[in-house]
Amino acid sequence: MSMDKVILGENVFFSSDCDETGINNNIIVCGGSGSGKTMSISEARLLETFNSSLIVTATKRRIVNKYKEVFKKRGYKVYDLNFTNPSESDISFDPMYYIDDNKDIRFLAESIVMSDARKEKTTADPFWDEAAISLLSAEIALIRMSDSRASFADVLRLHDKLEIWEYGSNISSSFDDRFNNLSHKHPGCFAVSCWKTFSSLPMRTAGCVYGALNATIDTIFSSDVRKMIAMNKKVDFEELANEKTVLFVSTSAVNPAINCFVNLFYSQVFKSLFEYAESLPGAILPRPVHILCDDFATGSKILNFPEYISVFREKQISVTLLLQSESQLEHIYGSEDATTIINNCDTYLFMGGMDLKTGRSVSERLNAPLEDVLYMPIGQEVIFRRGQRPIITQRYDIKKNSMFQKITKEFEMAGR
Repeated sequence: MSMDKVILGENVFFSSDCDETGINNNIIVCGGSGSGKTMSISEARLLETFNSSLIVTATKRRIVNKYKEVFKKRGYKVYDLNFTNPSESDISFDPMYYIDDNKDIRFLAESIVMSDARKEKTTADPFWDEAAISLLSAEIALIRMSDSRASFADVLRLHDKLEIWEYGSNISSSFDDRFNNLSHKHPGCFAVSCWKTFSSLPMRTAGCVYGALNATIDTIFSSDVRKMIAMNKKVDFEELANEKTVLFVSTSAVNPAINCFVNLFYSQVFKSLFEYAESLPGAILPRPVHILCDDFATGSKILNFPEYISVFREKQISVTLLLQSESQLEHIYGSEDATTIINNCDTYLFMGGMDLKTGRSVSERLNAPLEDVLYMPIGQEVIFRRGQRPIITQRYDIKKNSMFQKITKEFEMAGR
């Protein structure tokens, strides 16, 4: 049986078996645009994976089309989740599908409300976000109580019907009758409690909360995304953890709206895999799951990610995070959480770039002058692995790989 292998540079490769290496499989890759992250790291990982399950973010459809057949021949179940052109997906992501209790409702609402990257730069009162989370939680809970099989498309249709207007010192709304009836049948239920938090606001505040939530929903949930959500076949994260499965996730490097939805998806990925592992004897996934995140620090923050990455190793979960710079990561997550993420990656690969913060970090790790790092020759890279001396080598030339040559030739001959 072929073993999974991690290739990081010319003549530098490692086993992906954590028990064998003693360190985690989380990898940070920092390299400026054009440094070769996709070919040298992402494609190399695909070439050398034979047993672990994979979730692969791809901004180039060529990668998806090229490797789908490769993994089918390796005995994998292969799924294509296309956020760029949702109509081309053969599977869907419906956030409602993963809800079991009120904590899950709250998590989903918070993931959506906080997914807008602009919130990282705002000085607005955080109470507005809390109120928006309560409003969306109330709507989700109301729909679930009406139909446990409902999709998030039903929640969106409900929200589209919401209207509010001033009523004395508070507000009145088009949902008042529904929630009043619900409070008589189920007093103190989660949906009613969340609704009261929003409906008790003065009109000016409620209007701002309502408007901000509308803007977030309109940004994330385009008409195509709404159609995809309603598709029958849903992503099953437990299947990834039990059977050889690869899930390709197509996104855009230039569309922040798509990235917000992708990060909502990843929030659910990490939560679901972690909780599934916790439910099993030994609290570990039956099969390792590796998540390959291209352009990780674009779009928006993944909720609770700094907390999850610190316990990935013990659950057989790992990530490769492709970044342009440490500054990019800090911009999304803030200084403290960015440091937590980096510190929980036992492998750090620097492929060059002109970002001063990243350069200083590599300079200190390498104990070398800053100018040597910033003016590093194109194609050279530095690899740091916990417990080992730094390795200075050349970028992996994947074009010399015989397996890559064979797969590429077959792909080109098929005209895909």
